[in-house]
Amino acid sequence: MRKSFVWFDLGYTLVYQERESAYQTALKQFGLDKELNEIERAYHYADKLFMREYPGVLGGDAASFVPWYLGVVNYRLNIQLDLYRLASAIREQMKNNKTHWQAFPCTHSTLERLKEQSVGIGLISNWDNSARQVLEENGLTDYFDRIVISSETGYEKPDPRIFHHAMQLAGVSASECLYVGDNYYDDVVGARTVTMDCLLINRFGRFGIEEVSDAEIIFSVAEVPAQVETKKDSQSSGMLV
Repeated sequence: MRKSFVWFDLGYTLVYQERESAYQTALKQFGLDKELNEIERAYHYADKLFMREYPGVLGGDAASFVPWYLGVVNYRLNIQLDLYRLASAIREQMKNNKTHWQAFPCTHSTLERLKEQSVGIGLISNWDNSARQVLEENGLTDYFDRIVISSETGYEKPDPRIFHHAMQLAGVSASECLYVGDNYYDDVVGARTVTMDCLLINRFGRFGIEEVSDAEIIFSVAEVPAQVETKKDSQSSGMLV
């Protein structure tokens, strides 16, 4: 069956923070300099470590994990600094951003292409009550046919109830749906519990998710429209006419 509805995760799937550049600028206050691509890989590594080993932590109160998280980033970069002073310096840099979260450059064009393909678009996100504000600030709200947020439903991925709730709202079956996210343990595992196909975003190939061998990996959401067409064509070619 053709994938007629695509569901997206929000953070680091459709929107991101300029945290790496803020970290780079903060380091200079301590007389240290690192290339941005090194910092990006270190952050990516920390993201995947936390997703795998400490599920749910990244979605919690920042004060409860940021120094811990930065310790991992620093370790990857062979840096030793006072984590609380570093966190404070990064917070000051982040205040200069017009919006705390911003859409990836390819997000709008991707969603527009899916609309042109007559594909339904939905959001299933583990997020607090700021999710709708993030969508509004980035001009994303109107793209979505259905928006499902954990803080509003009481269920968090990978709980199958949040996926079932979303499909019920949209009036679609799992076989019609494709889910796109960046967290294997929330997104892929969760989608599979309801037999929904899933694409896993990992911008550095297999780096950081070496333990994962059973997920279809893409580098960004920009690949999704072509994936939808490919799945449509492969399904059509198998039909009897």
